[in-house]
Amino acid sequence: MVQRIYQHRENLVDGFTKRYGVHDLVWYEPHETMESAILKEKRLKTWERAAKIRLIESTNPTWQDLWPTLTDTSL
Repeated sequence: MVQRIYQHRENLVDGFTKRYGVHDLVWYEPHETMESAILKEKRLKTWERAAKIRLIESTNPTWQDLWPTLTDTSL
């Protein structure tokens, strides 16, 4: 998981984070398998923006970057 987040933070993979320069990690959910993570991501993409904001704010009301909590490196 840490490797994937690092790749997004450093623009090493194409996608939303690279396109829009979004690099703060404000929510994450660990999964046992890549398949379950992909399924969850696909489901989240169908949610309305307000629901996504509620999900983030339920665990991170200040939208703090969570990257430093996952690693000692606060890139």
